[in-house]
This record gives sequence, C-alpha cells and structure tokens, in this order.
Amino acid sequence: MAAGEALGSGAQSGAPDDARPFPLRLFFFVFFGWTFDFYDLVLLGFVREHVSRDLSLGHAQDRWMLGVALATSGVGGIISGRFADKFDKRSVLSVTIVLYSVGSLVCGLAPNAWVFILGRALVGLGVGGEWAVGHGMLAEAVSSRTRGRASAALQAGEPVGVALAAIAGFLIMPLVGWRVVMVGSSVTGLLALYVRKHMHLPPQPAHEPVSFAALLRAKIGSRFLRAWLLGVFKLGTYWTCYTWLPTFLKEQMHQSTGKSVTWVLTAQAGQFLGMIVFGQVADKVGRRPAFSMFSFVTAVALAALAFRWQWLTANAVWFWSAMLLLGFGSGCTAGFGALLAELYPNEIRGVAMGATYNLARAVQLGAPVLVGYMVDSDGLRGGLSVPLCLAIATGTWVFTLPETRGKKLTGIAEH
Repeated sequence: MAAGEALGSGAQSGAPDDARPFPLRLFFFVFFGWTFDFYDLVLLGFVREHVSRDLSLGHAQDRWMLGVALATSGVGGIISGRFADKFDKRSVLSVTIVLYSVGSLVCGLAPNAWVFILGRALVGLGVGGEWAVGHGMLAEAVSSRTRGRASAALQAGEPVGVALAAIAGFLIMPLVGWRVVMVGSSVTGLLALYVRKHMHLPPQPAHEPVSFAALLRAKIGSRFLRAWLLGVFKLGTYWTCYTWLPTFLKEQMHQSTGKSVTWVLTAQAGQFLGMIVFGQVADKVGRRPAFSMFSFVTAVALAALAFRWQWLTANAVWFWSAMLLLGFGSGCTAGFGALLAELYPNEIRGVAMGATYNLARAVQLGAPVLVGYMVDSDGLRGGLSVPLCLAIATGTWVFTLPETRGKKLTGIAEH
C-alpha cells in the first residue's frame, strides 16, 4: 500500500514523499481519540483516594488498581495492531473508542472493587489499540521530512488529556462525586467517536500476510527488543512519576487543592510545549539526540523535586520552574510514534508498533507498587528516585537503536 493513499489527506498516490500536503483531517481523526483515551487512562490517579475509600480497597489493592489498565493496554495494542494490519484501520480505531468508553461506564457504575477493576481492564484494552493504530496511520500519511513533528503534535493530545483529568479530579469530582466523573468520561469517548464518524475518511486497504521467515530476514527481533526496553525506561519514567504526582503534592508536599491543580496544569503546559519542540528538534538533529537531551532535562527536574522539594515549596518561582521543566522534558514521549514507525516495515507496522509501545506500558503494572514501596522506605525522595533513575536510563539506552531521521517507510523487501 502506498502511504500516499493518505486517508483523505489530499496526497496523491505515487506523489513524491516531500510533496505531500499535511493530512489535516486524518490528524484530527486520531488526535480526538488519543486525547480522550489518555484522559480516561490517567483519570484514576486523580480520584483514586475516593474510589479506594468507597470500595473498601486495602493499601496493596489500591496500588495494584492503578496498574491494571497499563497492563491490559499491552494486550489491546497487540490485538488491535494485528487487526489494523489485516483489516480496516478506521474501523479498528472506532472499536477502541467503544472499548474504553464502556470501560469508564463500568467503573462509574461498579458495585464493588472487582467490577471496577474489570472496567479499568477494558479501558486499557481500548487505550492500547488507539495509540498504535493512530500513530501508524499518521506516520504513513506524512512526508519523512515532517514525520517527527507530526508524531509529536499527535502525542501532544496526552498532556491535554491529563489537564482535563486534573480539572475533573480536583475541581469537578468534589462537587459531583467520582462515579459521575467516570460516567462522564465515557461520554467524552463517544464524543470522539461522533467526530470521527463525520469525517468520512476512506478505509485503508490491508497488507498481505507476512511469513515468519520474512520477519527474520528483516531482523525485526533485535530492533523490537531494544525499542521495547527504551519504552520500558521512558514510560516507566512517566508512570512512576505521574501516577503518584497528585498524591505527592497533597500528602507529601502538603499542597492545597488549588495549588495542586495549578502545579499539575503547569507540568502539562510544559509537556505540551516540550512535545511540540521535541518534534522540531528530532526532525533537525535526529531521534536519538533529541530523546537523550529531553530525558536528561526530566532527570534534572526530578532530582530537584526529590532532594530539594522543601526548599522549592518555600520558593514558589523555583517550584514553578521545576514543574515546568519536568513537563518539558517529558515531551520526548512524543518521539515514539515516528521512531517506531521508522523501525518497522510497512507489512507489520501496526502490530509491531502496538506490541513495542504497549508491552512497554504493560510492564508498568508494577510501577505504582514499586514507587509505593520506595515511599514507605524513604518518603518522597525514595519515590521520585525511581523515575529519576529511569530517566537517566532512557537518555543513554536510546543510542543502542539506529538513527532513523528522514527515513522513507518501506516494505520488508527494502528494509
């Protein structure tokens, strides 16, 4: 399939790579779903204390509950990626929206902890499929020269989703309760589905089946393992920090609700800016240097928060700066869409991207538990030391992968 058959983007089949116009309709098609999808995923971090109290969850159960959706997202990514490579990607994306919307509805109506966990598992299945298929579609529709920026702009739906979750959890939830917020989350997913159904994008044709021998010749295994470990380190940095950030702000740092939501929104504003800048940097200097630079920026911010948080809280300007820097460095998450698309051949791009990214996220099932253990052992310093170490690992490990900036997307025969 020619990537230039760009799903209503206006690109002509066979057009030169650099001559393609930006597929604006396709971008909004995937951006809406990704924003609300990530909103659903992180919402629990802002309401979990109330959920745990009402459903009588123990200390250990509470921590594992945070990781359930992360774990099932790995399964969702593999299944959705496989169906997307075989059938119609647009239809698969619509199914992922229905899945995470139903999952949020189940959570909002859950009579007990087990039903709530089932709902979170459904949310994870939908989220996992959304990321891989959406990023793969966009990567195939844009030119290699602008792929990094396009991928980063799409990933910027992530901080938008977190900001919406922070507003819902900190400001709306105290007024209406967590159940209404969860049910409302289900409605946002249906809104994204409504928007997509009115975009009238043609379906993508499927690829021909690929033999295992062809995959071996393309040397996918080694790249998959290295890219997966990069995902484990980078996504581990994010989730070990952000699943606990609301709790850190309110309990360890003793911030008021107003200040807590302000700090979270500051970090998300920094991340949004970081993602946009990351795309520019990655397209100019390369994927690996960009990943490394932004990861070490994250490490600097985490080190300040971990070891100097008392001084920072007494000096508001520096606290603002640390939170903004934390978000800005986290912008390197925006690089996965372009990087993974460029690592894998056309025939298996959907399933390979989904497996790499979402299996890395599935490993984060234990992230809240690990951070909780470190908090019990060494307080806030111990908890934030986990993402600090993972950020340093991300900035160094990325150089084990090949540089893919400007690479044309090809099939297995040319890979």
